[in-house]
Amino acid sequence: MPEYAGLKFTMPAMRILENEHRYLSFLMEEWHALVLWFEQEQPALEEARTQLHKLRKAILEFTGPLKKHTVKEETHFFPLLGSYIGFEQGPLAGIQEEHREIDGYIGHFLHHTEGNTDLMPLEDILAAVKDAGEAFEVLIVHFVKEETVIYPMAENQLSAKDKERLSRQLNTLIT
Repeated sequence: MPEYAGLKFTMPAMRILENEHRYLSFLMEEWHALVLWFEQEQPALEEARTQLHKLRKAILEFTGPLKKHTVKEETHFFPLLGSYIGFEQGPLAGIQEEHREIDGYIGHFLHHTEGNTDLMPLEDILAAVKDAGEAFEVLIVHFVKEETVIYPMAENQLSAKDKERLSRQLNTLIT
C-alpha cells in the first residue's frame, strides 16, 4: 500500500481526488485484511462463513464511496482531460478499462455472496474471496497510475479556467 505522507498535488481538483484515494485506501485495508485471513488460514467452514459475512459487509460499505469517486472521474475529470490528450488510446483508455475491471471483480464477489451464504460450500467461499483479492490488487495499481500519470497530466495541461471549473465540479463528498 502506498504511504501517504503528504499531498502531492497543488491543483484543488487533484487534491480532492487524491484525498478520496486515501479514504478509499483506508476502507480497502479493512476488507483486505479479511482477504488475507482467508489466504493465510485453512479455515473451517463455519469460521469461513462468519468471515465472509464480515468481508461482504466491508465491501458493501466500500462500494458506495468507490462508485461516487468513479462517477466523478468519468463524468467530469476524464472528459475534460480527454479533450486535451485524447480518449482512444493512451492512459485514459487504460484507466477506464481498469474501472470496468474493478467493477467486474467486485460485482462478481457480491453476486456470488448474495443470498444465504450460510449454505455456501468452502470452495465457493474461497473462489468469491479470490475475486475480492483481485479487486484489491487492481485498485492498488490503479490508484498509483492515476496519481503518477493522469493527475500530474491534468495539473500540467489544463487551462486555469478548466482547473477552476473542475475543482467546483469535484468538490462533493463521496461518503
